[in-house]
Amino acid sequence: MTIFKTHVALNVADVNRSVAFYQAMFEAHPVKHKVGYAKFEVTDPGLNLTLNVSEAVCEQGALSHLGIQVDSTEAVRAACDRFKSAGLKVIEEFNTDCCYALQDKVWVIDPDGNRWEIFVVHAEDTAPDLEISIAEINVAESTEPQPVKPCCA
Repeated sequence: MTIFKTHVALNVADVNRSVAFYQAMFEAHPVKHKVGYAKFEVTDPGLNLTLNVSEAVCEQGALSHLGIQVDSTEAVRAACDRFKSAGLKVIEEFNTDCCYALQDKVWVIDPDGNRWEIFVVHAEDTAPDLEISIAEINVAESTEPQPVKPCCA
């Protein structure tokens, strides 16, 4: 059986501050912690996370956010409690319609501004698919653009 793990490598300004954050995030200690580097091997969810010191850390750069999908609201609440116990600021969203799905989630932000969500999806699709004709596109382009509420903002 092949085991897959997602690998995420993050540039960080301060490895020690980031290690403390990710220890609370994953309830795990790094398997490797060196000057300017740390590595977490998380079993659930399968994740190989490395932290690399960089002088070029851009808070909230091109990355929107990171997330871990869990299987229950109880798991979201447990993550929320864990984050609060670690002294992290949390943003809780329960029964929220985000990305066209009904979800419960908790948000935390790591020391370098990367936003993480722990979430469960209760309803996969809360809006019908759009089927737009060429005529409708032409009309839409000729009118004033309407503001769009960003998802996961």
